[in-house]
Amino acid sequence: MSASAPWVLGVSASHNGAACLLRGDELVVAIQEERLSRYKRAWLNGCDESAAIQYCLDYAGIGPGDLSVAVLSSLYGNRARDQDLSLNPALQLGAHGVPLLTISHHLGHALSAFATSSFEDAAVLVVDGMGSREADLSEEELRVCRPTRRGGEIVSLYRATSARVTPLEKQLVEDGQWYRKSADGMPGFASLGGMFSAVSKQIFGEATEAGKVMGLAPYGTPDIPVRDFFTIEDGRFVFSDAVPRRLPAADPWPNRREEYQNLAASVQAAVEEALLFLARRLREATGCDKLCYAGGVALNSIANERLVRESGFRDVFVAPAAEDSGVAVGAAYHGLWHLTGKNTRRRLLHDAVGREYTGAEIAEAVARTPSIHVESERDVVSKTVDLLCDGKIIGWFQGRSELGPRALGQRSILCDPRRPEAKDVLNARVKHREGFRPFAPVILLEEVPRWFELGDAPAESPFMLRILAFKEEKRREVPAVVHVDGTGRLQTVTRENNGRLHELVSEFHRRTGVPIVLNTSFNVAGEPIVETPDDALWCLLYTQLDACVVGDRIVTKEPGYESILDLYPRTSGLHSASVEVFGPKGALSPSAFQRKTKLPIRAPQTMSVDAEPRVLRAHGRGPFASDEITVKLRVQTRWGLLTQRTTYDVLGMLELIDGDTSGWALLERIERGGGAIDAASLVRQLGVLRRAGILSFHAAPAGGARRDA
Repeated sequence: MSASAPWVLGVSASHNGAACLLRGDELVVAIQEERLSRYKRAWLNGCDESAAIQYCLDYAGIGPGDLSVAVLSSLYGNRARDQDLSLNPALQLGAHGVPLLTISHHLGHALSAFATSSFEDAAVLVVDGMGSREADLSEEELRVCRPTRRGGEIVSLYRATSARVTPLEKQLVEDGQWYRKSADGMPGFASLGGMFSAVSKQIFGEATEAGKVMGLAPYGTPDIPVRDFFTIEDGRFVFSDAVPRRLPAADPWPNRREEYQNLAASVQAAVEEALLFLARRLREATGCDKLCYAGGVALNSIANERLVRESGFRDVFVAPAAEDSGVAVGAAYHGLWHLTGKNTRRRLLHDAVGREYTGAEIAEAVARTPSIHVESERDVVSKTVDLLCDGKIIGWFQGRSELGPRALGQRSILCDPRRPEAKDVLNARVKHREGFRPFAPVILLEEVPRWFELGDAPAESPFMLRILAFKEEKRREVPAVVHVDGTGRLQTVTRENNGRLHELVSEFHRRTGVPIVLNTSFNVAGEPIVETPDDALWCLLYTQLDACVVGDRIVTKEPGYESILDLYPRTSGLHSASVEVFGPKGALSPSAFQRKTKLPIRAPQTMSVDAEPRVLRAHGRGPFASDEITVKLRVQTRWGLLTQRTTYDVLGMLELIDGDTSGWALLERIERGGGAIDAASLVRQLGVLRRAGILSFHAAPAGGARRDA
């Protein structure tokens, strides 16, 4: 790389924010904010401090003044003051003379797919819940909007050639209409992403669980006609309220099991029909035989497979970070092409674009983690295969972390796919999620034709974004990775692109005759995928994983260890903040809150509450409140000072933590004080505080020998 190659920072300000740093055409590093804050779908605002931005600069060893350009794409409005990247105190772009560019959300998605595809010429499709509003669209984009009234983008069609992406058509939805909350029943919707979010809210009580809907769909029958979700008029989607009217009351899963299975199957069928319509429309409009595809809806692997097979395109590239984190990649490439005008067509061969942790950093993490046993292995791959063949569930932490939402063998949980009980054990014992959720088969690329029904479709699926049917005679050999409909969401691996993971699957194949290993993300439900060695070791202690392979070390729990309640929690990273919390008689003043919580709270800073006022109640030795009240604290982390969120009842627990009280003794103290809490709930609450960087855990009381977790 030339010493004169420009440094370009791309930032996606979103509910799933991320940062990306390019040096010339080399993607040096990219990371989601959530991987560092440890809160799933962490927000990133342009003017605020960001762990992701600092992480990228630190990894590259540069400062803000070394940047040639910074590019922002904010889902909340590029012109909003709280999104202004030039006001970011860590960057100080103006002081360093760094120019700032802005682009729309869908253009960021489009660029993320095209720039990493290696295609010289392609059609580009972007579909999500809702992107940028009209104020952030370029004149070129505004000219192709349908309709033209105020609103935000929900579907965008582009033609990309060389270093230029040209909008062809953009469908908008009025503000507030893409997803309309209901007082009780199913929300209304007016976008394809909103359609899935509304069904997710109805079935699972959360609008963000679209992946669960996709996993549930094969269990049902699509008994709701597509026209009840939408019709297509003059090439434009017109959405219907017919389905929400059928579901006027909330009644979450697992209630109404058969009805909800059919609802999931129906919305899946509807989104597939919509995407095929759009892809064929784009194929006809451009004449291109290559398609690039991004946006949150592009994570729907079942629909992706139909695009590969039925859209008419010869080659389909789906961005691995198809959701909002990928917009940071697109923003960075926009800046690069603005400077150079040149697309070198460098293909993204893997999604491992985070930083790698050194052997010394891993050793330090091991040294501060209590209740573990460590073995260093010369042949860690062979030993890991021994454990897999012995039925063990393994955390696998290797190399650079992935950017997108799929664990692709850098931050994975691995298991023997031949075990019929493995899926249920993993869901219940480790992942703590619904039993219908499937797990992915990682397979040697050359073995795909022997195990899956390919037909004329390509075998490659490096980013786990396609679904293929297993050959019927092979299904019984790997029951843990065969979904109820006989399919699998596969990831293909090669020696060149996947290194140690390829070695592992190859060795497993040599031993067992099966070229497949079960892969799922290294996390538990509700938490981001692990990023650091500390995160990986914490997940080992927090779950029923049997072992964790971190670099060349195999880590297990010490004999007799049962739970983090065996350990001694201690406050560590809490810095200071003033917190405004509403009680039955109004807001508590900072001084009153400090007296009640005995925390280092000081008045100059103002932190807000992300909830309606709730009635406070007291139990134990301190104030506890509804877990719907959110407070924000300033916490010192390895990425700098961050604003972290936690619930008021969890925060109130901090005054009970003195460093000399074990988790079990803490549970007894709360119960004696009249608090209604069980061991599992306490583990969850302590986990929230540990992820926020507020607590560390020790094997002994503060007065004795200790090791941090």
